[in-house]
Amino acid sequence: MEDLNPPATLGEIGLQRFAPYLMNRIMGRYNDSIQKTLAEGGLTTAKLRTLAVLTSHNGLMINELGVYCVIEQSTMSRTLAAMMDDGLVRREEDENDSRARRIYITEQGRAVFDQFWPAMGAASEGMFEGIDEGERETFVTTLQKILGNVRQNPF
Repeated sequence: MEDLNPPATLGEIGLQRFAPYLMNRIMGRYNDSIQKTLAEGGLTTAKLRTLAVLTSHNGLMINELGVYCVIEQSTMSRTLAAMMDDGLVRREEDENDSRARRIYITEQGRAVFDQFWPAMGAASEGMFEGIDEGERETFVTTLQKILGNVRQNPF
């Protein structure tokens, strides 16, 4: 059966109204804004994301952590190995499944994250300059709905 209402083309929408493009561009600028601070502290974006996620959701399985961090499994494994060597995270056997491992942030990892949070927080706040609290709340609520529409995991 033929679709009577095909989606508009990118040419019809335009890049400035194409949400995936805008989200990508925003995150690129956000990451760039904290990159110098990360490099000075010897952290990568992947390590910082991991610390940030574990600060809020400590004790995740490796595959869950990869989803929350938006990092591929192979990169996540290498990142975690380096972070364990640096004493930032620890791996523990899951109490319900001896084959599974959970990842926890260490006190040192939390201290490192706390050192970088001001730059992350300032970069985030800077994105909302000139946007009132109501618009910001609506935007975040909309992002949560979009995530619900596209996610492939229950979290």
